[in-house]
Amino acid sequence: MAVPRERRACGAEVTQPEVRPRLRGLGARCRGWRTASGAMPRAAGLGRAAALGPLLAAHVVAAIEPISVGIALGAASALTGYLSYTDLYCRFAECCREEQRLNASALKLELEEKLFGQHLATEVILKALTGFKNNKNPKKPLTLSLHGWAGTGKNFVSQIVAENLHSKGLKSNFVHLFVSTLHFPHEQHIKLYQDQLQGWIRGNVSACASSVFIFDEMDKLHPGVIDAIKPFLDYYEQVDGVSYRKAIFMFLSNAGGDLITKTALDFWRAGRKREDIQLKDLEPVLSVGVFNNKHSGLWRSGLIDRNLIDYFIPFLPLEYKHVKMCVRAEMRARGSAVDEDIVTRVAEEMTFFPKGEKIYSDKGCKTVQSRLDFH
Repeated sequence: MAVPRERRACGAEVTQPEVRPRLRGLGARCRGWRTASGAMPRAAGLGRAAALGPLLAAHVVAAIEPISVGIALGAASALTGYLSYTDLYCRFAECCREEQRLNASALKLELEEKLFGQHLATEVILKALTGFKNNKNPKKPLTLSLHGWAGTGKNFVSQIVAENLHSKGLKSNFVHLFVSTLHFPHEQHIKLYQDQLQGWIRGNVSACASSVFIFDEMDKLHPGVIDAIKPFLDYYEQVDGVSYRKAIFMFLSNAGGDLITKTALDFWRAGRKREDIQLKDLEPVLSVGVFNNKHSGLWRSGLIDRNLIDYFIPFLPLEYKHVKMCVRAEMRARGSAVDEDIVTRVAEEMTFFPKGEKIYSDKGCKTVQSRLDFH
């Protein structure tokens, strides 16, 4: 069956290599491109915003007929003070507010109250985001690479960051999540993925300069795919007429988890507190280790070679006490009273390593929710 005209323009299945996305303004024209798995990332399409305008106007007209939309806007202005069309529109639809300041106090509080056992991640992410958002003229996009074993909080932090930058968080039109195994599954299509990724990012940054791009499962990404976005992360004022300097890129990866655990274990065996671990103890090791790791998604990547990743952020393995904190937090989130007997039972059901010392949870807090269901 023939691919419909509009779908062909936006990119059909990548199993048809001749189908390519339009590289300029892809996000403005299309809802998104499809991968060979049929998955499609969410787009911040200008087309959707343009289509919403008449719909919004229609709803306003229906609600206030026979008064015209113009009179309605005038009345709103009279009641609330001067109110531009943009201000009114943004009360009904999500808008990209590029100059909106970050509420650093709210972010700090959320990280400290909800992220357990990650003093380095809390400190670095808070400082990096605050400094970047307070800079009215950044020289490059902010690029963060989060590393650590599963269940240590990387995805959770990306969610917190997204919600503090755009009110709808991961559901925002301006926050884009890519999952390597879902969106870039086939090694034979690397070149096509590179072309599509460039078009996707170009289109969405054109629509919203402060867009956020999150790449999950970087350790499962085929080498070379991520290098397609290298020009966008570099110190260029514009690339093909588009400035990427206010965008934020986050990479989430299990790669380097062994290096982080080794350092944490060395501190523990030396009788030193995990809070004594500093970024300088891990960041150089992480950057080199990930660069030389064929399964990191950043193997011999120009992003590292050109120093385009601003921070390598380690997520430490979680201890027994941190697992108990996760259980309590999950119980509160469910509206349940905290029962310490249940907290202890759930924590004790987890498995810990190394085999002799049993210090760190091998799944972090990843299975806390499912295990709590049994109690």
